[in-house]
Amino acid sequence: MAQPGTLYGVGVGPGDPELLTVKAARLISEADVVAYYSARHGRSIARSIVAAHLHDRHVHEPLVYPITTEETDDPAGYEGVIRQFYDDSAERLAVHLAAGRTVVVLCAGDPMFYGSYMYLHERLAHRFPAQVVPGVTSVSAASAVLGRPLVERDEVLTILPGTLPAEELARRLADTDAAAVLKLGRTFGRVRAALDDAGRLPESWYVERATSERGRQAPLAEVDPDEVPYFSLALLPSPTSSAVHADPPAPAASGGEVVVVGLGPAGPRWQTPEVTRALREAEHLVGYAPYVDRVPVRPGQQRHTSGNQVETERAAHALDLALGGARVVVVSSGDPGVFAMASAVYEVATAEARFARVPVRVLPGLTAAQAAASRIGAPLGHDFAVLSLSDRLKPWPVIEARLAAAAEADLVLALYNPASASRRWQVGAARDVLLRHRDPKTPVVVARDIGRPGETVTVTTVADLDPQVVDMRCLLLVGSSTTQVSTRGDGSVAVWTPRTYPG
Repeated sequence: MAQPGTLYGVGVGPGDPELLTVKAARLISEADVVAYYSARHGRSIARSIVAAHLHDRHVHEPLVYPITTEETDDPAGYEGVIRQFYDDSAERLAVHLAAGRTVVVLCAGDPMFYGSYMYLHERLAHRFPAQVVPGVTSVSAASAVLGRPLVERDEVLTILPGTLPAEELARRLADTDAAAVLKLGRTFGRVRAALDDAGRLPESWYVERATSERGRQAPLAEVDPDEVPYFSLALLPSPTSSAVHADPPAPAASGGEVVVVGLGPAGPRWQTPEVTRALREAEHLVGYAPYVDRVPVRPGQQRHTSGNQVETERAAHALDLALGGARVVVVSSGDPGVFAMASAVYEVATAEARFARVPVRVLPGLTAAQAAASRIGAPLGHDFAVLSLSDRLKPWPVIEARLAAAAEADLVLALYNPASASRRWQVGAARDVLLRHRDPKTPVVVARDIGRPGETVTVTTVADLDPQVVDMRCLLLVGSSTTQVSTRGDGSVAVWTPRTYPG
């Protein structure tokens, strides 16, 4: 029997024949069989790239797709038809390999980067010797023709297929530094909408047939959707590069704008795409220093940080910047409308007539009560009240009266700002108020640093609540008379409040 031939998956690059690697050129010239994919029209981009390396002694194996976007009668649909096509193609090549012939499968770009060769590899590599020869990808080529780096230093690059749902595309585009979206064509409208929803459209570039004679590139927002072929991509280059190349932003209408955003209680996974977009578009960030420090540094963006307990001054500064024509984002942790900066901005904007025409928007964030509740079960499953124990902006007697009223009404309580370095007695006082209206065994959740390193969630009772373990980084959830504590089959503890109430 003849020695089996070797299968080579050879990447031929994005379009320019001179980007073919030396190894790829040698293997193609030496091959017995050259295989390449094409649609039913018979033309193959990969074959055209390597035309100068083909000669008469080559056996050609065109692998013609039976279907692309058409309808099919196959019971398994498109997946069934294409699976059978790869099975049949693999067996065609197996005949050559079994006869000892060397087979090269040509792949535009790189064989293992959204390439069709991989489906032959998984069917044949366990039966015959097989090697993969990498090629220049369309993403690298697009970056090169634009003259813009993909990523710099610690930036993150995300590669996405345009076939994903628009909401998923927008979420991922908002969460990354740089991105490439492939497989455009019919998906272009959805991809464009996702880039816009993620706030990335102004940074986005369109690259078609990179490095080939028919290539073109343009700002993606200017591209006609009816003129987009499949072999094109959307590119978000390095944000550092984008800032360097970008034209100065035009002043916003009506003297700029203030957007008050909530970062959520912890990292970016709890930050909404809408907030991420606002942070990217801002010329100025204003906020409490630890919160602003949670926002990635963006070239050209100015950051104005300050200490705690200066909310009014911070709001006035933001409004002054917007009055001068700037796009300003005021940063809050959690939700900006819950014991945070949204009210402070509106207070100043309303009190001073000069700010009357400055637009103010509020973008919600995941608030600490929701985050803490999710970590322990569903304690907020029925009616609940949210109170702050800080007496910095309201007298303690008011807090005590509201706490007593909510406790008497049998509401679950979410207690913000329970203690600080200078406020140590309020938690004990609040516990005494609760004990006058609640069973001492009522469950209490002490949630600390939720979503951050060192997160702890402790379940205790009103009677056993220790004020010494509570500080400003904690949130307290106090159950109602119906709140239950359950031990699950895996040993975890859940605190939850039924949706129904007796009576």
